[in-house]
Amino acid sequence: MDKAIKNKFDELEKLIGSTPLAEITYRHKKSEPRTLYFKLEYFNLSGSIKDRMALNILKCAYENGSLSQDHVITEVTSGNTGISFCAIGAYLGHKVLIYMPDWMSEERKGMMRSFGAELRLLSKAQGGFKGCLEAVEELKKTDRQIFTPYQFENENNSLCHYENTGPEISLQLKKAFNKGAEAVIAGVGTGGTIMGLGRYLKAVNPKAKAYPLEPASSPTLSTGHKVGSHRIQGISDEFIPPILKLAELDEIIDVDDGDSIIMAQKITRTLGIGLGISSGANFLGAVKVQNMLGADKTVVSVFADDNKKYLSTDLLKEEPVKDGFLSPDIELLEYRAVTI
Repeated sequence: MDKAIKNKFDELEKLIGSTPLAEITYRHKKSEPRTLYFKLEYFNLSGSIKDRMALNILKCAYENGSLSQDHVITEVTSGNTGISFCAIGAYLGHKVLIYMPDWMSEERKGMMRSFGAELRLLSKAQGGFKGCLEAVEELKKTDRQIFTPYQFENENNSLCHYENTGPEISLQLKKAFNKGAEAVIAGVGTGGTIMGLGRYLKAVNPKAKAYPLEPASSPTLSTGHKVGSHRIQGISDEFIPPILKLAELDEIIDVDDGDSIIMAQKITRTLGIGLGISSGANFLGAVKVQNMLGADKTVVSVFADDNKKYLSTDLLKEEPVKDGFLSPDIELLEYRAVTI
């Protein structure tokens, strides 16, 4: 890696990671106050947790020589990862080409284009997510200047959470609250977040639990293949990602997408923390885990991104409450935040 590129990575590392950790106090069904812990990942450069893995993948690729200045960064994404590669790629001087299903939010598409990226959108009739993956493989056969991060199978994805996000959580919990993590839960897109955090927290505390989360209406992890549909953009694509090792994790937790929308709305309106739908899902998943393990257990998760990418989605609509929803029985009280 030449000095100019190294200097750029040094600057990027100042803007990615070291995010705040929030302790949120709440009641469930008028219980005594409980606490849950969330990394506020929208503080990253382009506004999501995916900046961490995009930075690590590109830095490692430069270090091992598989990526150079004349490559076009080309990736398949459902949104946040693409935005991260577009933002980081722009600063590093790369052209970025993104393949994405056409039903992702308009805000996601607009953000990628704002960084100068080219988008190629595929409909469900054209194969959707799998069609995007196949299209990139075909392109690589004829264009040697393509660099594909392969986020779904690149171990540097989960490694950044093992080496950085996990240690940050442990440091912040100890520093501010004198606690250690007893469980972690995160929605599965690539699986990098839950694999990296799970491996780290289990290494620190062998009794710690790590739970992958999926939408109840589209249980890809539970069934092994695409089933149904859901509205939690960024998780549960159309297959089980290769880097996700379910045998290393604990049981799969599911949440309803409508319940997740209501929860994200409630957090935004009550605490002033604007969140995306997957963050509402992670909050509900953390409540479920705490109900399983005990109200006093230290459960952590991530708020993967904020609400700005969802302004044209159902997040801003009135969502009907259905039987079995958790969100109506959750009362949010306050939060405390700690930085590194």
